Amino acid sequence: MPPAHRSARIRVAMGVFLSSTAAVAIAEIGDKTQLLSLFLASRFKQRYAIIAGILVATLLNHGASAWLGVWLLDLLPPHMAPWIISGSFGLIALWLLIPDKQDGGPSSIDKYGAFAATTVLFFLAEIGDKTQIATVILAAKYNETFWVITGTTLGMMIANVPVVFAGRWLMDRLPLKYARWGAFALFLAMALITMATALSG
Repeated sequence: MPPAHRSARIRVAMGVFLSSTAAVAIAEIGDKTQLLSLFLASRFKQRYAIIAGILVATLLNHGASAWLGVWLLDLLPPHMAPWIISGSFGLIALWLLIPDKQDGGPSSIDKYGAFAATTVLFFLAEIGDKTQIATVILAAKYNETFWVITGTTLGMMIANVPVVFAGRWLMDRLPLKYARWGAFALFLAMALITMATALSG
């Protein structure tokens, strides 16, 4: 591969990686998985086992979601794909303005241990969640499975690892209202950029 093409490829990959990381990290603030992190941190003392469980669950969930996004992209007619993706980003932007309900969470998970409990609960919590849907759409938009999975997983860790360590002190100080509006603006911008790209093409 010529150096110019390699450089362009790296720039594209980094753009996808950073977009995916920012989208999920911001969208996760105040999400139910942060509340789940808080619950697990209050239930178990093994902080690193909780973090490992979050990582494994996210890789499994977002990996499957990204592959689904690429598969859907192959099914969509080329002229319709940008409009469907743009509309999907817009719907996520609106969805992000709705606060998650703060469920108390399960109370009989101690016997499974920190790692197993975290892996199972996080995987289940992410099914149908905003960030899972966002991963599907990001993969469909960019067709860069590896970088989308890596970025969304890092975004999930950025949002949840501090909660595991800082717990209630951090959650009490997070500006959830402004975070939701910031995430709304980010996904709305992605919708508009996708639409503008389709029109200019």
